[in-house]
Amino acid sequence: MSDTATAWQAIEHSEPERLEALFESDPDRLDRLTIEEAGLYFDFAKTHLEAGLIDKFVALADAADLAGKRDALFAGEPVNASEGRAAEHMAQRGQGAPESVALANALHMRMRALVDAIEAGAMGEIRHVLHLGIGGSALGPDFVIDALGREEPAHDVAVVSNVDGAALETPFTLFDPEYTLVVIASKSFTTAETMLNAQSAIQWMRNAGIADPFGQMVALTAEPDKAVEFGIDQTRVLPFPETVGGRYSLWSSIGFPIALALGWEAFEQLLEGAAAMDRHFRLAEWRENAPVLAAFADLYYTQVRGAETRAVFAYDERLRLLPPYLQQLEMESNGKAATADGKPLDRTSASIVWGGVGTDAQHAVFQLLHQGTHLVPAEFVAVAEAHDHRDPAHHEQLLVNCFAQGAALMSGRPSDDPARHFPGDRPSSTILLERLDPADLGALLAFYEHRTFVNAALLGINPFDQFGVELGKDIARAIAEDEEALELDASTRALIERAL
Repeated sequence: MSDTATAWQAIEHSEPERLEALFESDPDRLDRLTIEEAGLYFDFAKTHLEAGLIDKFVALADAADLAGKRDALFAGEPVNASEGRAAEHMAQRGQGAPESVALANALHMRMRALVDAIEAGAMGEIRHVLHLGIGGSALGPDFVIDALGREEPAHDVAVVSNVDGAALETPFTLFDPEYTLVVIASKSFTTAETMLNAQSAIQWMRNAGIADPFGQMVALTAEPDKAVEFGIDQTRVLPFPETVGGRYSLWSSIGFPIALALGWEAFEQLLEGAAAMDRHFRLAEWRENAPVLAAFADLYYTQVRGAETRAVFAYDERLRLLPPYLQQLEMESNGKAATADGKPLDRTSASIVWGGVGTDAQHAVFQLLHQGTHLVPAEFVAVAEAHDHRDPAHHEQLLVNCFAQGAALMSGRPSDDPARHFPGDRPSSTILLERLDPADLGALLAFYEHRTFVNAALLGINPFDQFGVELGKDIARAIAEDEEALELDASTRALIERAL
């Protein structure tokens, strides 16, 4: 039996006490399972992690060479084995191989020069920014701008990802094409949905009498030659390295609309906050390492307790896009059935991530969390400092509800009436940001990236490829091109004949 198999066997035979009993038996539990770092406060005390179980996970981390895998990631080694390349998103925030960091800095300066030029009026008056991308080329910018750009953004920004033409109707209606900058974000610059939306944007501008729509376009891509071939001037093509994956790319030129909407200083603070979390992950001992402890809890519930999902609830309206952002990050990274060396994965992979916004979610899904038959570890994300200074009662009520839910899930409420019985012993963790500013948000997103990596490392999978997104798109392309030799089931053929 391998060392990792032995470590997993020890974990699988763990039977922690109920959560309330864990608090009663360990007076130092709160100190041991809370971490304060980079403006964030992590509370894992309401999970079933305890000293003995953590020791077993540390043994697993050592057997799986987590430290070596982490160091290889930071060093820019080819950790993405299936595609033969590194994963260098951290170089974008100054952490990694010196040559990669130098390239990232140079590309950031190029991006800043374009931001400065636009702000100085070099492209005429720009009031609106229409950002076209999908997946990681859209989710990151959309989330950050929605979270931080609500007060006085420098430009109105609309992020459109869906190929459904209805998604373009709102910006086409609200934006004046004469004063609109169109940003096309595609790593390959061949993404079908994004390029079709780009063609629609070009037609919209031409219909408004703009003779040269390409003069109001910027490209964000790892294939700059294709962007130039498309028609965009090379001075407005912002490259990023092929080693930066889409769902890890908001730190690169994909973050251009963030810098344009919030200002360059805010973008730099976003990078600095992420770098602070990078240093914590690289330097902290496993037992005091926030991404590592979070991954230990994730793996305990998926591998030992059979939890198939994890719920994330943002108790701040500005973080409403956090659950969909995490869905791509975690499920595209770790939704795999094979190990990094090509063998079948012999255990459960990533959990299904879902969630919502508190307090809305309390009146929609919390019934199942408290009394349903499914075990669903919950995660609460909140901000200590109020955003609405006009009436702090709103923020106080929001936080009270957030903290009450975690307490209620843990303690429950026994009753002889089955309909009113709350079993308790339901796990949750809480992440409390000191304030919602670029630095703290950057640290939060980097935390989730490292947590995802630790989960993958301990499962032995590669979190940096995503071949699972390709099959359906290949078939869709073949259908669109009317390939007669395409083999389709009767149900799909009937749908095509009925709708197309």
